[in-house]
Amino acid sequence: MSDFRLYLFKRMGYIAVTLLIISFIVFAITQLLPGNAAVLILGKQATNESIAAVEQQLGLNKPWYVQYTDWLVGFVTGEWGNSYLNDASAMDVIIPRLIHSVQLAALTLVLVICVGIPLGVVAAMKEDSIQDLAVSSFGYLGVSFPEFITGMVLLTLFGGPILSIFPFGGYEPLQSGLIPWLKHLALPSLTLTIILIAHVMRLTRSELIEVLESDYVRTARLKGISEYRVLFFHALRNALLPTITLLALDVGYLLGSIVVVEEVFAFPGLGRLVVRAIQSRDIPVIQAVVMIIAIVYTFANLAADILYTYLDPRIEYGEQ
Repeated sequence: MSDFRLYLFKRMGYIAVTLLIISFIVFAITQLLPGNAAVLILGKQATNESIAAVEQQLGLNKPWYVQYTDWLVGFVTGEWGNSYLNDASAMDVIIPRLIHSVQLAALTLVLVICVGIPLGVVAAMKEDSIQDLAVSSFGYLGVSFPEFITGMVLLTLFGGPILSIFPFGGYEPLQSGLIPWLKHLALPSLTLTIILIAHVMRLTRSELIEVLESDYVRTARLKGISEYRVLFFHALRNALLPTITLLALDVGYLLGSIVVVEEVFAFPGLGRLVVRAIQSRDIPVIQAVVMIIAIVYTFANLAADILYTYLDPRIEYGEQ
């Protein structure tokens, strides 16, 4: 078995154990939430007989370990149960919202990579210049404000009566046209991008400055290699290694921040759905959403480790 296959096999085992632990914690927490699911479904005026019938139907009268096993097997096989509020399967409720949030997160990450890394490179190449000062100031400004303040400012400026360039909130499917779709994603994505760009830009700048002062870069310059080749074929590849790790961590940050941003912009995504589910104790939806978030985060870290090894062949699989 090759090193990569062995590493991947081990990591998948770690991921499976991690997700199993998370699933148990999620199940335990949702079971400890106050209130009775049957009462929430039927209402406070429900009789004891009707409550008992619903508990029997949902399996709520079974021992906790049986309920946990049934739920875990159901999640793995795609039977996520029925939403207590929407009179539909949890999967039918979650998947459309998940697609919306994935579109928002993907656009945000593309903007962060395409803008944050070049700005960090410019700041590093022009160290202590006006450009460096401007980029660094933007970075400090970006991390200084929480998401809801940044979102409200952008919404007031570009979605309110001042300019009215973008819609005030909501979502438009891609099938309605590329421009309407982008307009509805623009402000939520920009809110998330401003904060994440600051992280990526500052780290890229500091790492690239350090790499540019290293011995092998000096040697490359003494050999007469052009500054372009020194930057893009020698320095930048190594300077981006910590940025790759940061981007994986930012996926977790993004999953948390997206809840706030979706509330500010009334964006019908996964974050807004889970807030409503927690408020209404919609347990099947809560459990499924949290597991989806855990799966995304663990596999994002796996992808970052594999890319890290690809960018730096000196690192063998398992050394990250």
